[in-house]
Amino acid sequence: MKKIIILLLFAAFAGCKDFLEENPKGAIVGTNAISDVAGLEAALTGTYKGILRTWARGFLNSSTQSFTMGGDDLTTIRAGNEPKMWSRQIDQFEVTSGNSHIAFIWNGCYKTIQGANNIINNYQNVSGDQSVVKQIVGEAYFLRGLCYYWLVRGFGSVPLITSADFTQAMLTIKKTGAKEIYELIEADLKQAEELVGNVKRDPGRPNKGSVKALLADVYLTEGGWPLKDASKYALAAAKAKEVIDNKATYGFDLVPLETLWSGTTTAIGTKEEVMAFHSSKNFGGSTNAYYGHPGTPKEENGWEDFCAEIHFFNKFPEGKRKDITFHTEFVKSDGTIVPWQNSAEQKPYFGKFRLAVNNTWQSSLPVHMIRYAHVLLVYAEAQARTAAPSEDAYDALNAIRERAELDPLDGLSQADFINAVVDERAWEFAGEFTRWFDLQRLELVEQANANKDMNDLKPLNTITKSDYTFPIPLNDITINPNLNLDGD
Repeated sequence: MKKIIILLLFAAFAGCKDFLEENPKGAIVGTNAISDVAGLEAALTGTYKGILRTWARGFLNSSTQSFTMGGDDLTTIRAGNEPKMWSRQIDQFEVTSGNSHIAFIWNGCYKTIQGANNIINNYQNVSGDQSVVKQIVGEAYFLRGLCYYWLVRGFGSVPLITSADFTQAMLTIKKTGAKEIYELIEADLKQAEELVGNVKRDPGRPNKGSVKALLADVYLTEGGWPLKDASKYALAAAKAKEVIDNKATYGFDLVPLETLWSGTTTAIGTKEEVMAFHSSKNFGGSTNAYYGHPGTPKEENGWEDFCAEIHFFNKFPEGKRKDITFHTEFVKSDGTIVPWQNSAEQKPYFGKFRLAVNNTWQSSLPVHMIRYAHVLLVYAEAQARTAAPSEDAYDALNAIRERAELDPLDGLSQADFINAVVDERAWEFAGEFTRWFDLQRLELVEQANANKDMNDLKPLNTITKSDYTFPIPLNDITINPNLNLDGD
């Protein structure tokens, strides 16, 4: 077997020079290196690194916000340097294949898929504690499922690769349709559900409840565009309910918003983290680089990578959660306070992504992929799409509203209840990569982007379904023109 560190599946892999320079203990190096548990653990560490390399690929910088900027919650500034241009392309639905921000997610996901394939295909050779082997393999299945989930929602039809070995055929591989990608995601998560334990080995790893929560979210998405398989809603509700009913076993619960968005170490490892990737400011290659400067306005010497859309901010329900979610008064170095309306960009920013001492771009704060609030709202929406909203569905929705200090809801029609849940997801997960995917699956992208404030960036052309997904990154279509063809 060729060593995986020199594997060339796509030009994206070849371009990640930093991967070749990483500590070899974290490298993904093929069959010979994973003959025992220690080697398998090293391979898993390398697999996580695929999506956790700050300035190379994955989810540790504000490219993740850019990736979901087609929603109505996130935007960027109206001018600025090249990174802002890539964000504006996405926000205005004029994305080119040379966009580096979509490549961050593409490259990271395929690097992690590469590592997960290596583990899944070779763990049978591993001697040692089989309970540990089982957990590692379960995490590999989880990571592969998670990465394909981001890829299929981001790009639609994508190459489906389950081999860790390079062959020349990979240089002409074609894309696979979304339905088959989702089938693999489901299969991977069901495998992971059987293999991982109830307790997380480390705070930044999944447990059985994490897997169930992701599977519930996948089912909810499959009920909408593009698959529109309404039978998945009942599965989503059932799987989310398993997590809710066993939240004590899995260690999940809601925590105060003041803790969740404190910008301090108290926000690390809370019970709200159903699945969160952990980072370290002590190692530049794995620091979280979207808290602090990236989401800070010019008046406070920030980078202004992302901010809030004005129309979204104005619709947001007043109260505690809004005050915590947004940053609206900017303090200049001379002490002058500038309201967002009078600022250079005239947009509010996100308070939830500020550091308590907001003078850096580096932090060890977690990247929340799934919060317990997600589980509650997945259950509420999915249950109501199968029958009249139940008492449990109201309880799930109102738990989120109670924390936000909003009045509970009751007595709504089925349609009004569903709309209330979708709205609640918008407010609760503002800026957190959720709103775009909701608009996409519910086919509300056009509607949400039709209502823009005069100072918000607007779509440059009429939005169509082709704008719901991104083009394949340029490096890969240059190597393999088959990736320009429609999926099967």
